[in-house]
Amino acid sequence: MLCHKCRQPASKFGKTAAGQQRFRCKPCKTTFIDHDAKPLGSMRIPFEKACMVLRMLMEGCSIRSTQRLSGVDKSTIIDLLLVAGERAKNLMESRIVDVKVNDVEVDEIWGFVGMKEKTRANFYSLSDNVGDAWCYIGFEANTKLVLSWHLGKRTPEDTYCFMEKLRETVADDFQMTTDGFKPYPNAIRSVFGRTTNYAQLVKTYGLSDDDRRYSPPAIVSIDKHVVIGEPNEDRICTSYVERNNLNVRMFVRRMTRLTNGFSKRWENHEAALTLFFAYNNFCRKHGTLKTTPAVAAGLTDHQWTVEELMTTV
Repeated sequence: MLCHKCRQPASKFGKTAAGQQRFRCKPCKTTFIDHDAKPLGSMRIPFEKACMVLRMLMEGCSIRSTQRLSGVDKSTIIDLLLVAGERAKNLMESRIVDVKVNDVEVDEIWGFVGMKEKTRANFYSLSDNVGDAWCYIGFEANTKLVLSWHLGKRTPEDTYCFMEKLRETVADDFQMTTDGFKPYPNAIRSVFGRTTNYAQLVKTYGLSDDDRRYSPPAIVSIDKHVVIGEPNEDRICTSYVERNNLNVRMFVRRMTRLTNGFSKRWENHEAALTLFFAYNNFCRKHGTLKTTPAVAAGLTDHQWTVEELMTTV
């Protein structure tokens, strides 16, 4: 067994509470678990059936529709989602580091957990793990790779946390574009300094004639504001990350509007998003690229299967 960090031989080092074999690397003192031996941990569901369930979830099925189609109990599906989300998180953090990028687009997409923020504020005194849940997304426009993401509130603190995560995934010398959300400039200056060319693209919408209209009204004007460096004006754009938001709405059931498939627990919401971003990066071919974003970015040389996603560290 080789260490996952320094690739030096490791020896057995006891077992976890679930009975999984632990290993310890003598040179770097790192302890770890051989995930390849039991990719689903202590879960007893057959691995092939578990991958089928995950594919259903990644194609936009809800928990209950997946239960009806697969015959797997709802609680098992939720447990599987949490396990797969944790593996996807480790994979993203280990594989997407110092990626060479050209155009990074940043946006945030709204969702909620348990109830909407208005209901929480008016009738409940609950923790921050319910109510509005904003997902910040860092997106590479050319390779369509989701570089980093963060789930939180739409606050300066969460904006800063997201930028810290994004900084770990990208190499220097690139251009960044965000929308007009006010905390972005300060967060980017604090985290990136002068190492990036950054601009904001602000869209102004007209008034809607129908109060019941669900989609936003027509765009009246688009303004481009240079904030840091000398960004190329022709590349100041947020259209690609906004188009990716549509994929999130379509393929993550709990993000589909006007349904009762919304998340009831924060950790389930986070796991579902993490798994989708990893699946979208490594397993799903992009219609324009004709390959996966990970292949386009040079992170791998082939399209992964769900089985490979669950067994690769």
